[in-house]
Amino acid sequence: MKILKSAIVSNSDIIKNYKTQRERAEINGKLFVFKNNQPDAVLFSISAYEKVADIMEVIESMDDKELAVILENIKSEQRKAIAQMEFDKANQEDSISS
Repeated sequence: MKILKSAIVSNSDIIKNYKTQRERAEINGKLFVFKNNQPDAVLFSISAYEKVADIMEVIESMDDKELAVILENIKSEQRKAIAQMEFDKANQEDSISS
């Protein structure tokens, strides 16, 4: 999981400055709330939540085996896409240097 530094807020800052932190969540899409220097919770803007809500419902309805198969398929497709982009970039660089 990648967490941008700009999207981190302490638990105490959430308590003291909720309105400001909620506005930050709207700008960033989500904030990662840390407690004792460890991720503790995530505050989503409603627009970011709506983007993932349907996917979360599907995932929650799956058993572990189904989910493992789906995740492996996604990872496989991601690896293929990255390999294709690297191939295309190498070919583009070859044609520029020719």
